[in-house]
This record gives sequence, structure tokens and C-alpha cells, in this order.
Amino acid sequence: MDGTTAAPLGVGMVGYAFMGAAHSQAWRTAPRFFDLPRTPVMRVLGGRDAAAVKSAAERLGWQETAGSWQELVARDDVDLVDICTPGRTHAEIAVAALEAGKHVLCEKPLANTIEEAEAMVAAAEAAAARGVRSMVGYTYRRVPAVQLARQLVADGRIGAVRHVRVQYLQDWLADPEAPLSWRLDKQQAGSGALGDIGSHAVDLAQFITGERLTGVSGLMETFVHERPVAAAFAGLHGTGGTERGPVTVDDAAVFLARLSGGGLGVFEATRFATGRKNAIRLEVNGERGSLAFDFEDMNVLHFHDATEDAAVAGFRRIVVTEPQHAYVGHWWPAGHGLGYEHAFTHQVVDLVGAIAAGEDPSPSFAEGLAVQRVLDAVERSAADGSRWVALA
Repeated sequence: MDGTTAAPLGVGMVGYAFMGAAHSQAWRTAPRFFDLPRTPVMRVLGGRDAAAVKSAAERLGWQETAGSWQELVARDDVDLVDICTPGRTHAEIAVAALEAGKHVLCEKPLANTIEEAEAMVAAAEAAAARGVRSMVGYTYRRVPAVQLARQLVADGRIGAVRHVRVQYLQDWLADPEAPLSWRLDKQQAGSGALGDIGSHAVDLAQFITGERLTGVSGLMETFVHERPVAAAFAGLHGTGGTERGPVTVDDAAVFLARLSGGGLGVFEATRFATGRKNAIRLEVNGERGSLAFDFEDMNVLHFHDATEDAAVAGFRRIVVTEPQHAYVGHWWPAGHGLGYEHAFTHQVVDLVGAIAAGEDPSPSFAEGLAVQRVLDAVERSAADGSRWVALA
């Protein structure tokens, strides 16, 4: 469908920092590279700091601003609310938007607690009965190489899954003098490395294998317990002008898991892996082959077919830039790689398509809740001496 004649989809976004910028790029770009059944219109950007919101709206391409999320949700020209705020606000905004008949895109993790996530799922299910859709933003699913990995598993190319190991490694907090931010405050973020990046690891494992984690045993650690208080964070944290403030979340989390098909999983999430900037490393070993992926080489998937003659068998390097690969044909000629921002554009494409088709998009809030249950189980396990915690 020609995007210039498609019915408009008015978008309002709450939050305008890192994720807000990434989502804005996606809303701007998607209708220019993909023929969407509805045309996103960037109506309004919401936030509490009027000057900062106005500056962000001008920079990111939003038509107007709102001083609160309530004002944004109440607007008749907003059809979809995009939530890019700290976790503690997700449930309140999402439930209100769904009850107001707005479609919702909510950044991950879905919420800070199981109870909040359950309330969001209940609101989403009630809204879906009225044709209102909702989705949680696990964007790494939409990297073409990850899509290929899922397809190879679904096609039986590696057989039954025996092992899954996922690492999400960053180092931006390795410096003990790196300042406090909302991501280091449990009240705002819910958890640290576990929820921030470990949630991606869990979602990718379940997405690629098509299985669920059925039990976990975990460890969590905070290496730096106090940090300098950044000026922008002082008021939010209630520390006023104090020089240093407490870190109330985990710096690293590791856990073992059992998959629903009987396989074993090993997971690691840390923001203290010096030298690793955004390394999402995933390997799946099956009875007939294996897959390996690292986001720091995101246009490549490594595949081993164990049924081949041993004399020539081994991991092959697949450059996932062909028109046959998911999403790729809408971008550049074969061999020209994609980047971090493209997955956000693909997220918009899939969400708008589902809304226009009257279908529930994936990952749903229910899928987000499933990840939340794993995170909660890991946290309970770590608090109780790494005991095994079963998941329904």
C-alpha cells in the first residue's frame, strides 16, 4: 500500500532520552522504507520538563509537546501511546492508555513487579476484545540474523535443543566513579543488569528456541555500592545535594535454567565486563546442529550442520544481508549491513501491520509477563542461597 494514502496513525510518546530517541528514529523511518498499511504521524511528545521536552521534540521530529502523560493519553488525535519511561511508570501509563482505547507499545522489561505486569496483561486482554493492541519492545527479536536463527530452529535444522547459553555483556558501569542514574535505583528500574539486559537474554532464548524456561537457580551481585550523584538524578532520588548515593540494584546476574523441552540453559548479564560494549552472545546446541550469534557482529549468524560429513563439517558464517532474509529487502543492496537502529524500525513495521490487520502483535504483554516471571524467580533464588525455583 502507498504510505502517502494510508490512513494516519497518530502516535504520542512518553519519554525522550536514549530509548525515546531510538523509537523516534523508527517512527520517522519506517514509512519511508516500508509500505505500511497505516502512516505513523508523530503527533506529540510528553514529559515533565517543558524546556527539555520542547527541545527534544524539535530535534526528534515531534509536532507538539505535552506536559504530562495524562494530557497525552487524553488527546483525540493520539491513536497509539509509546512508553519509553523508567519501569516504575509502565503499568500506570499502559493501563490508562489501553482503557482510553489507545494502542500501546511499551519498552521492556514490561514492569517492575509481577503484580504490575499482571495488571498490564489483564488490561491488554480486555482492550484486545475491543480491537486495541499492545506490544512490549524486545527489539533484538527483529535483527535479521536472529529471525534466521529462529527459522532454522523451527524448521528442525538443529533438532531437539540440548543447550542454550546467552551472555549479555556491557562495561559502562565498570568505572566505580560512573554517576548514579535511574537505572541504578531499584524503585525506578526494578532491578539492575538482570532486568535491564538479562530480560533481553531470556526473551531471545525463548524466542529462538520456541520453548519456555521452567526453572532457575541464580546469583546476583552488586560490586559498587555507592556512586556520585548526578545533578539530574539528585531530585528524583531524593538525595538533594549529597555527594554520593546508594546503588540499590544488581551489577551482575548469572543463572542456570531448565527449558521446557528438557534442555539446559546458562545465562549471564553484567554491566562490568570490561571491553564488552553491547555483546549479546547466544549459542544453541541441538541434536543435529548448532547456532551462534553475537550482536557485536550483528549481520552474521554461525550455523553448524552436524549431519554433514565430518571431514568438511564445521560452523559456516552466514552473512544475513540477502533480500530473502527478514526485513532486509527493504533496505540496501545485498552485503550492505544493518545497524542497531534498524531493529526499532522493524518493530514499528510489525506493530503497525498487526494493528491494521486486527491481529495481536508479538511479543505481547503476556509474553512480557512470562519474562518477568523468570526475572522474579532468579531474584528469589539469589536471595535464598541460589535455591532452585520452578516456573509454571
